[in-house]
Amino acid sequence: MADVEPGLLFDGAAAHYRRYRNDYGDEVIGHVARELGLGKRSRVLDLGCGPGTLAIPLARFAGAVLAVDPSDDMLAEGARHGPANVQWLKGDSSRLRDLPLGRVDHTVMGRSFHWMERARVLADLDAMLPPGGAVVLLGPGHDPRDPPWEPVAQAVRHGFELETRMSKESFQQSGRHHDDVLAESPFCDITTASFHRTVRRDTESVIGLQLSFSYSTPARLGDRLPRFVEALGQALAEANPGEVWEEQITTEVLVARRP
Repeated sequence: MADVEPGLLFDGAAAHYRRYRNDYGDEVIGHVARELGLGKRSRVLDLGCGPGTLAIPLARFAGAVLAVDPSDDMLAEGARHGPANVQWLKGDSSRLRDLPLGRVDHTVMGRSFHWMERARVLADLDAMLPPGGAVVLLGPGHDPRDPPWEPVAQAVRHGFELETRMSKESFQQSGRHHDDVLAESPFCDITTASFHRTVRRDTESVIGLQLSFSYSTPARLGDRLPRFVEALGQALAEANPGEVWEEQITTEVLVARRP
């Protein structure tokens, strides 16, 4: 993967990301809040927050959520929809200690840790978080299943020469899952919980989801965007005339603390 400035990785995708990416669901958010013992005095850092997929629902349980992302578009999209106790801050994990965060009790990351230099970020968090502070990672787990429309979407992406972007820190590139990295860090006391649900998507939703990915954003497509949307819509309709797709989702929550 060619190096891309972090703030431009999802350029033009923020609205699609907020609308079409799966949320975490009340069960997962409630579990995180209970594990962290959140209350009105709690200050939580959401690192790599995107448009607030995690920060916004978690704000119901915390006194303040500090939502950090390198993308102006993501932060603006989140600020349009987030409650007053979410503070939106531009920044990235490479300069974590320089951010004006104030006190932080815990850190959460949803589908963002694989873009970071994971060992260094955990070392920085060790210096920042108080005793009892936890790092929480939310993601698809060790064995994510491709959704049923993925072969169709992949063929269309291939036709448009859209290369799937993989971070050097992703499991596909590094061979190391998040819990492997955590086990070698100060936050090596790890508990895991998995949550399962079924999500139904129509053709519009599947197309919108594609436009939220780093490898097929509107910015990457440019003037090819209308042709891509049309081609994908036709391919999806041919593959599934009923136009309703069911996806089985597993969300894994890793809560990592110091021993």
